[in-house]
Amino acid sequence: MTISAAKTGSKPTAPGFTLLEIVIVLLAIALIGGGAIGMMVLSRDERVLSEASGDVALLAKRARTLAALQQRPYALEFYAGRVTLMPFAEAVLEPEQREAAAARLAAETADGEQPVGQFNSVHDTWEADEEMQVFIRRWASDIWIPVDAKNRQVWRFDVEGTCEPVGVRFQLDKSWEEAEFHPLTASIRDTSKEIY
Repeated sequence: MTISAAKTGSKPTAPGFTLLEIVIVLLAIALIGGGAIGMMVLSRDERVLSEASGDVALLAKRARTLAALQQRPYALEFYAGRVTLMPFAEAVLEPEQREAAAARLAAETADGEQPVGQFNSVHDTWEADEEMQVFIRRWASDIWIPVDAKNRQVWRFDVEGTCEPVGVRFQLDKSWEEAEFHPLTASIRDTSKEIY
């Protein structure tokens, strides 16, 4: 014969959690959440720098492709916090002279159309964040040249698909990322970074 709980006077215990177990779980959730927020703050600089490097790499590949397709040199102009894709013939002109040259070209074409055999010029621009600094290192040099309104740099892409092997450095406060570009593919061949 079995004795039931009702006859002995003891109540069955319901399964549940102790206060200590609940506190431990809440502490673990707080630690994981705090770590995730800390990683998101630290990775913001890394994300912004990587996006900048990728955007300039896309412009470089596009310049290389356009130079080969249109059989005329293209260039990336590093100037005043931006990188602009344009035909090399425009990039060698000072920014103030470009509007006058475009007006002369438009006046030379009789009805406003491009002469036969000419392609429309392709232009595209990447703008740096306000707090970002951009530097460029030319081939066979160890000097990083700051790009600003006083210091314009032009990176040429020839019709054969080649370009000068340059390095571009993007810097946010103390964090930076450097991208070294390959002369035959215009793609990033090596990167290095430090995130603070």
